[in-house]
Amino acid sequence: MPILFFVLWIIFNGRLTLEIAIFGAVISALIYAFAVKVMDYSPASDLRIFRNLPVFLLYCMNLIVEIVKASISVMKIALSRHAVTDPVVVEFDSEFEDDFRNVLLANSITLTPGTITVAQSGNHFVIHALCREYAVGIEECSFVRLLRKLK
Repeated sequence: MPILFFVLWIIFNGRLTLEIAIFGAVISALIYAFAVKVMDYSPASDLRIFRNLPVFLLYCMNLIVEIVKASISVMKIALSRHAVTDPVVVEFDSEFEDDFRNVLLANSITLTPGTITVAQSGNHFVIHALCREYAVGIEECSFVRLLRKLK
C-alpha cells in the first residue's frame, strides 16, 4: 500500500525530482501509518490484495464484457419498433457472507444495462430486470462465479 501511495504521489506531481521523491516517501509512510493505526488496516491486507489481484482484474474484464453485451441487447430493444419488454423483479440470497463481495455484486448488476439492484441488505438482493430473460439465472451469473474465487 505505501508503494501505491508513493506512485500516486509521483503521478499527481507530474514530475520526479529528489525533493518530490523524499517528500512522497515520507508522506506515503505517514498515510500508511495512519491507515494502520486509525482505520484498522493491516499489512496482511496488502498480501490479500496482491493474492486476489489476478482474479479482480479478470472480474473487471468480465464486467466490461457483460456491460457491452447487455448494452447491445438493450439497444436492440430500444431501437426495435415491435420489442416487447417483460419487466420482472427477482429476489435472491447470495452465498457471500462478507459485505465487500455483496456490494461488488450489487454494483455490478446495476452497472449492467437492463438490470438494477433495487435493494440489497446483507446477502439478500432485490433486482429489477427489463426483460424476464435478463433475470434468469442471475444468482449464478459470471459475477458470482468470479467472486467465489476472491478470498
